[in-house]
Amino acid sequence: MKFLDLAKVYIRSGSGGSGSVSFRREKHIEYGGPDGGNGGRGGDVIIEAVDGLNTLIDYRYQQHFFAKSGQNGMGKQRSGKDGDHIILKVPVGTEILDEDEETVLVDMATLGQKFKLGTGGNGGFGNLHFKTSLNRAPRRANPGQAGIERTVWLKLKLIADVGLLGIPNAGKSTFLAACSNARPKIADYPFTTLHPNLGVVAIDRTEFVVADIPGLIQGASEGKGIGDRFLGHVERCAVLLHLVDGTSKSITKEYSTIITELEKYGGDLAYKPKIVALNKIDALTESQRKKKLTELKTVANSKVYEMSGVSSAGVTEILRELRKVIDKANKPEVLKVEDKPWRP
Repeated sequence: MKFLDLAKVYIRSGSGGSGSVSFRREKHIEYGGPDGGNGGRGGDVIIEAVDGLNTLIDYRYQQHFFAKSGQNGMGKQRSGKDGDHIILKVPVGTEILDEDEETVLVDMATLGQKFKLGTGGNGGFGNLHFKTSLNRAPRRANPGQAGIERTVWLKLKLIADVGLLGIPNAGKSTFLAACSNARPKIADYPFTTLHPNLGVVAIDRTEFVVADIPGLIQGASEGKGIGDRFLGHVERCAVLLHLVDGTSKSITKEYSTIITELEKYGGDLAYKPKIVALNKIDALTESQRKKKLTELKTVANSKVYEMSGVSSAGVTEILRELRKVIDKANKPEVLKVEDKPWRP
């Protein structure tokens, strides 16, 4: 399946039908009076978050969505039929942005959530509506209200519990394949991963979702490499797992590169809980491992775990630590209630 996380669509709600100017015409009835019906209401443009989708690829091939207009009113007091609604189905986690690509209209973060992007126009009144005690035969009717036209952006942000960070070839996809049933493409050249991958990890009778995104390089915020646009897919994560390639010549530089790009990206991403792990320890000697572990601890100023995605060494310990952080983040806050008696 092809992956697309940003799409531009043009929508238009249906216009209301016009009211009818009509009079009753029957044999032996001299003054039949007005009987023009009202116009039908235009259809709405509705967006809905559905299950089973993880890409916006459908909106690459169709960008224009028009709801049906309401039917015009008719004689014999017949109102026009309302226009059919049109529903745009998107994956859970899609943000709907205005044309400026900055204003967030709605965040479709819940399964089954619906949002009305464009309201259909009201139908016009027929001449029967304008009949009064003074004007028994009105000859005017209202036109239908025009529909709403707008351009919106659909931006997908995958919903996962853990986000994998690291430079290209740091072993992120190998880690995902080792701890889940996901089968991302794995090779020994940079930027093997070109789009995010999701995997469900099971540990100690619990499950959580891990998101693997393409690697970051120095200057990604300026557009180098694939850029930093895929960082949006880990914004919703409860914890970030930062994998550092143990076979690299300068692990401190690689660690600082990722942290710098997170800070340049903005938002709360740089302040999310992070777990740092030294990867590919199976390719290092004992002395090399100790040396690089000390260097990484110094620059990270936190605990550093050791692991290998190929041999699965240390993977279980990291998964359990990730589970602890996720449980802590999802734990509801308990409000403290004072036992002191109420006093006016």
